[in-house]
Amino acid sequence: MELLGLLLLAFILICALAVCLTRNLMVSIIILMSQSLAMSVVWILLESPDLAITEAAVGAGVTSLLFFVTLKKIHAIEGENKDGKAEK
Repeated sequence: MELLGLLLLAFILICALAVCLTRNLMVSIIILMSQSLAMSVVWILLESPDLAITEAAVGAGVTSLLFFVTLKKIHAIEGENKDGKAEK
């Protein structure tokens, strides 16, 4: 159990560094979402299920959704135009 905690801690730290070093916004959001899910597992290991559910719902769910909507609004996510060709 202690080994799993140390692996999760290392994963969370690597995710934090990766978010800082990544230049692609979409990849940064996905890494941040995975960090939040790992933190949710840490809360479960610490026997705090209420915080784990909150972290999973807010950290990985709502926050990521808001980031994705923001990227779509500022046209940072590539979409397809009417001709079927990728924009940008």
